[in-house]
Amino acid sequence: MKPQRVLPSIAGLTLGLSFVLAGEIPAPPPTKAVPVKQNTHGTEWVDNYQWLEGDNSDPKNMGKLTPEVDAWTDAQNAYTRSVLDTLPGRKAIEEKIKPLMEVGSISSPTIRGDRYFFFKREASQNQALFYYRDGAKGADKLLIDPATIDKSGLVTVTFAIPNEQGTMIAYGTYSKGDENTTLYVLDIASGKTLDWSVPNKISSASWLPDSSGFVYRNLADPKNPYSGQVMYVDLKGDVKNAKQIIRQFTKEENAKLATTYGPGGGLDRDGKWLELSYSTDTRNNDLWVAKFDEFKKTGKLNKIDIMVGEKAAAGGTTIGDTMFMQTTLDAPNGRVFAVDLNNPAKANWKEIIPEKQDANLTGVSVSKTRIAATYLKNASSVIEIYDHAGKSYGTLKLPGIGTAGVNTEEDRDTAILTFSSYNYPTSHFQIDLTKPDAEPVLWERPNVPVDPNSVEVKQEWYSGKDGTRIPMFIIHKKGIRLDGKNPTILYGYGGFNISQTPGFSATQFQWYDAGGVYAVANIRGGGEFGQKWHEAGKLEKRQNTWSDFQAAAEYLIQSNYTNPNKLAVAGGSQGGLLVGTFVTQRPDLCKAALCMVPLIDMIRYQDFLMARYWVPEYGTAENADQASYLLKYSPYQNVKKGTKYPAMIVTAGENDARVHPLHARKFVAALREATSSGLPIFYWGDKEAGHGQGKPLNLRMRDLVDQRIFLMWQLGMLEGK
Repeated sequence: MKPQRVLPSIAGLTLGLSFVLAGEIPAPPPTKAVPVKQNTHGTEWVDNYQWLEGDNSDPKNMGKLTPEVDAWTDAQNAYTRSVLDTLPGRKAIEEKIKPLMEVGSISSPTIRGDRYFFFKREASQNQALFYYRDGAKGADKLLIDPATIDKSGLVTVTFAIPNEQGTMIAYGTYSKGDENTTLYVLDIASGKTLDWSVPNKISSASWLPDSSGFVYRNLADPKNPYSGQVMYVDLKGDVKNAKQIIRQFTKEENAKLATTYGPGGGLDRDGKWLELSYSTDTRNNDLWVAKFDEFKKTGKLNKIDIMVGEKAAAGGTTIGDTMFMQTTLDAPNGRVFAVDLNNPAKANWKEIIPEKQDANLTGVSVSKTRIAATYLKNASSVIEIYDHAGKSYGTLKLPGIGTAGVNTEEDRDTAILTFSSYNYPTSHFQIDLTKPDAEPVLWERPNVPVDPNSVEVKQEWYSGKDGTRIPMFIIHKKGIRLDGKNPTILYGYGGFNISQTPGFSATQFQWYDAGGVYAVANIRGGGEFGQKWHEAGKLEKRQNTWSDFQAAAEYLIQSNYTNPNKLAVAGGSQGGLLVGTFVTQRPDLCKAALCMVPLIDMIRYQDFLMARYWVPEYGTAENADQASYLLKYSPYQNVKKGTKYPAMIVTAGENDARVHPLHARKFVAALREATSSGLPIFYWGDKEAGHGQGKPLNLRMRDLVDQRIFLMWQLGMLEGK
């Protein structure tokens, strides 16, 4: 398919199919350039589009939306809609994707007594609803329906936590993806929500055993993302009288720790021990416990050190006076200790699950007498069962190679196993942890209108630029010809120790049925192979991440899956930065790109929203040494005039509390001014969404159809239609 020739924009134009079929589309609305000279530790550069950041006059409210930027967004959105909504074949794609988007979902249940509590979404429901059952197979009983809170579908129930008696629910909601969660309490017997709530971005909450109150984490000031605190509140009291247990440092107290994720905490299920942590890095933390009754009576916190001052992560589950602590201390792949909280000195820790050299410990779930340790081995799950003393009882039987996890309760050894893979729908099984060899019993699995066996899933290994072996999952229709002509999407993330593991998506089958290939690269910076894999893609080593992704594209081309005119790259958030570096470093390798809610301007990123939390991951241009490598790869500063950039959709959420939409705005403006390819670059700034969390079904469907029709258009899959 020949490149699209861009025509001059016409005010008020409604794009007709004839333009697209002829390969011609109107030019986007113009963006003015307002040069602002910058000097970063001696390196001079010009920011032509700083005005798209918004109003930066108030350091406490950087990037405040201005009428001028708002009008720019409206104009760009209208242009994007005028093209994407009228592409030939869009209706047919909508009709194929709609039933796949409407495939239901159900969460792993939380069990209290004989009651099973879970989220469930059916058919065209925009948001998941919260239910319970009496017994594993009892009738579904509705507890919380977001549509009764707001009919727009923009309200999300982000968590729902039953009390120990299974009679009350603590739940949190936010709207339009802003993640500013408020906690409410529902009484199951009456079906009524209490006239009591806790505001300001609740991110965790644990019930007192007698249901008299909560220990929770929120922000002292919802407008200050660096004001985290852990609090205790009496359910029958005034929230204004909540007691602060631990809070985040200010810059004056500790400049370094003030910009880490700060404190976290909760109660064990007996209500005896407060478990408190303080993040000192994106993946490291200090850990303490304290006796809750003592704090409750006196208001004074007597912290007992468990692990403090170490460059490692630690956290655990406490049963009685024993904490089963998972940690990376002197073990980058993770191990587990039993820690006696009455005698918690390191010399007294008892290692019960040693580190494995060939697998990364990603989770520990503790039941009445067993521990389920979940590992990643070559980017797929293995679950080994131990008793509380560390005796191994072997591995759980899993349906295949994929992603698995175990949801346990401390008063029983029955548990829920969840499993998913690219060709295996997400399924929840009942298991007995004392019988790991027994066949899992299916609890729930949504019906899917596709044949999972119609696709082939492979894991192939390729060499990075420095020779490092890197795995990649490749999925496509069975029987596909490797002739170098297959439309292919390459997806990646590569950051924050987060692993990309196999998962089922019914909507991907529309892509497979159309002849597409989907590939996921497990690049450095992620957590697929433990802390060392993560560290190899952090800070000054971040170029490893970018190079690994580029090497994945080269492998797909060299292995005859595809060619540069049939390849698209995709990613969101850190993955959006990954795509941004890909198109600015190797635009020759792909024809199209999906760059979603991305970080892009890595010289100024730390000044906006909560981005200083990510300085331990990326570094900051405020530091001269770190600025030198940030300048080398920061996509915004590396857009070069006259380069043939691929066709792109760059998205942002106007309510994003994490990544400011300024990144997407500035990137689109710079790319359009620089590109010589003649390929379109679209901006979509969603005014009803944030970073993506909580987006209702109808908006997710619109976004997916946008992305799919765009890629099929650019990769030549719409010809003849």
